[in-house]
This record gives sequence, structure tokens and C-alpha cells, in this order.
Amino acid sequence: MSKKDDEQANRLERARSIGLFRYMLIREAADPTLTSRQRGKLVRHLASQEHTDADGRTVRITRWTLDRWILDWRQGGFDALVPSTRQSQPRTPPEVFELATALKKENPDRTAAQVRRILRAQLGWAPDERTLQRMFHRTGLVALRAPKASAVFGRFEAGRPNEIWTGDALHGPRIGGRKTYLFAFVDDHSRAVVGHRWGFAEDTVRLAAALRPALAARGVPQYIYVDNGSAFVDSWLLRACAKLGIKLVHSTPGRPEGRGKIERFFRTVNGEFTVEIASDTGEVGREIKDLAEMNRLFTAWVEQTYHRRVHSETKMAPLERWMAGAPFPVPAPADLAEAFRWSEYRSVGKTATVSLHGNRYQVDPHLAGRKVELVFDPFDLTFLRVRVEGQDAGTALPFQIARHSHPKARPEIPADEPRPTTGIDYLGLIDAAHSAELGEKINYAALGWDGPASVDLTGTNDDAATS
Repeated sequence: MSKKDDEQANRLERARSIGLFRYMLIREAADPTLTSRQRGKLVRHLASQEHTDADGRTVRITRWTLDRWILDWRQGGFDALVPSTRQSQPRTPPEVFELATALKKENPDRTAAQVRRILRAQLGWAPDERTLQRMFHRTGLVALRAPKASAVFGRFEAGRPNEIWTGDALHGPRIGGRKTYLFAFVDDHSRAVVGHRWGFAEDTVRLAAALRPALAARGVPQYIYVDNGSAFVDSWLLRACAKLGIKLVHSTPGRPEGRGKIERFFRTVNGEFTVEIASDTGEVGREIKDLAEMNRLFTAWVEQTYHRRVHSETKMAPLERWMAGAPFPVPAPADLAEAFRWSEYRSVGKTATVSLHGNRYQVDPHLAGRKVELVFDPFDLTFLRVRVEGQDAGTALPFQIARHSHPKARPEIPADEPRPTTGIDYLGLIDAAHSAELGEKINYAALGWDGPASVDLTGTNDDAATS
């Protein structure tokens, strides 16, 4: 037997070994007597396990691959599972595979889709996602980080834009040793991100910083759907929604139905944005100096990448689908400012004084002994409006001031500037493209409101400041 014939025999033997491995793996799930539900359960179980392939390597097989093998076996029997023995020159240059391997090893949380995005942004071209995925399986890189189980949610969809906004908070990476949190609101119909903000606290102030600009620029939704986190059950949010005519709905504890879209968005954020940020645990990525940079980069990613990419469910880009329902009426600046003030009820003493968080104020003498509503900016407790049964009753004059801001109104403190890093900066590439094309953040306020679109967290005395 010639050397060429010997090589061909070896390739044929190896191909049949691969076919046998595939058959042994799917034979139980391919049983034609199984129902679709039973087969799906078996395939999901196989996809979650590690297997030893024909070459003795430990690999994981995706559910998509298992389903394809089952279909091949049904159509062509065992021979359909045997790969071709022909040799061909790979079309992807080896240096591209080397860079893809380095990117995966650099950050094991990067998926094949994310590595492809980075390659395309860096080189202007990238191989197919499935090609990268096969390479990661072949080289054992998928075992660097086990996949996380994800919950399955329903497929309900609102009938029009601005009918339902779903809000939630995502725990993000640390910046300068401090944990970050993302408050975000997603339009249920279009999947557009209508409001967002990164902060150092998961509280009502940071929630307001995400929601107020959204309402000012995107209009007022009919419903806001949130969970039972402390920031979402605060009386401030209920008051703001009531003032603007929004129906605030809380999900039932332990039942996430209807929240699948924002959970899916957060998985996209983790897979494409936060994965590229350096963390205190030593993971490689861009080092963020402060929250201003974090929010700027996130805005660039949302507007440049997420809003323009066709969504797998709607088959439209989120921004395009949301704009199909425009224009949307926006609240008047005075109404928005009123909605985002805070209020608390107090009883007026016999001396016509009232107390609020250690401060004492003088009110109109005829209010002595009555219960009043104090309306205020949480960052400035030196000026309070007084209301009785919803009617204006003047202002409360400072008598003794010990605290100038509400205990919950903690301003952000910039973190120390971290050391710079080198390497491919994916978020920087996206930010540069966003700045070059748009110059500044997309201004949806062109729909009709030109007032302030950001929350004042500095504690300045501005009656229209964000509460």
C-alpha cells in the first residue's frame, strides 16, 4: 500500500470514528418514538454535559449541533454522520485564528459572537461566528468558562411603542473599588432602550437619573413594569407615576413572567459591554476612569450598536421599530419637575413649626395642629413647599437647618483615576465611531422639549433639578 493510500485509510478510519461518536451521542434522543418534549429534554441534558470525542478531548456539544446530527441521521442514516475525508485549505488565515484565540484566552467570558465583533472592528473583516465557535470547541477554549443557565420567559409583546416600559437594575463591574449599577428601561414593543444610567448605588436617586431623561425625551408610557426592589417600591416612584398618569405595576415575587425582554437585554449588556471592561478581579479590558466615561461609552454602544442591529424576535432594529410610532407627546417641563420632587407628610406643632430630617421650619400660623404635605428637592432641604389636601399653602421658612439634603440623596463621588491599559479596546472603537458619525448623543428631545435632560446630583439649588 502506498503512502497516499495509507493516509487515505487513516482519514477514513478517523472519519468513521467521528461518525460513531456522533451516533452514540444522539442515538437515544433520535428515537422516533419520543415526543418533541421528551426529545428536547434529552438534547438539553446532552448539551449541558461534557463528552469525550473521537480524539479523546473533553468537549461540549451545542443543542443546535445535536439537533443537526439527529436530522442528518434521520435523512441519511449512519453515513450522514460521517464527515468528509477530503482535505481542503482553510480559508481563514491562521493569524486571524491566533488573534481570536488570544481574545478568548484574554477574557473567557467573550462569546464567539463577541470575538467576531472585535475582529471586525479591529481588522475590518472577521470569519463566521460558527467558524469561531467550532475552533473554540476544537481547541478546548469553551471549557475555560462553563455556560451559565438562563431562565426561559414568555413571548408576550406590547401592541405599540410606549405602551409598556420594563425597568430593572443590573449589577455591574467595579470602578475604582466601587460596585456599579445600571438602571435601564426597555420599551416592550420595540426593545429600544428608552432610559439608562450607571451609578454607584442602587437607590431612588440613580433610578430617577435614568427615568427622568427618558420621560422628557421619549414621552410618557401607559405602564411601567418593575420588580419589588427597594428603589422600585419607594413612595417617590409611586408619586412620580401618579403625577404623570402612569400605571406602575410590580411583578409578583418569584414570578418573572413579562420580564424576559429586559433580562435578555442585560445578558446582551454583559456579553458585549461589561465583558470589555477591566474589573478589580483582574479581567482584561478597558479601564474606566469614572462614571461619566462609563455612561458615555454605554450611550455610544446603545446608539451605535444595539439600537441599529436587527432584533432576532422583531426582525427590525429597536430604534427603527420605536420610531415607527413617533411622534410621542412629552410632559411639560413644569409637570416633569413637579413629578420628580419628593414629598413627606408631617404634623405642624402648636408653635406653627414642622420638622423634617432634623431640620425645623416655620409655616403659616393657621396650619398649627394640622397634617401637611412637604414637597421638596431632595438635594436642597432649605426650600419646602407646603400643601394641605392637595392645595398650596405657601412655603416653609428655614428655622433650624442641620441637614441640607435628604438622607437618600447621596451624590456620586468620583473614583480615583486607574492606570491605563493597552491592547484592543472594543468599546473605544465603538465610541470613536459613534462620535465621528453623530458628534453627540442622539437627542430624542427634538420631539418637543428643550429643557434639561439630566439629573443634578451635585446638590445645587435649582428648583427644576432632578429629584
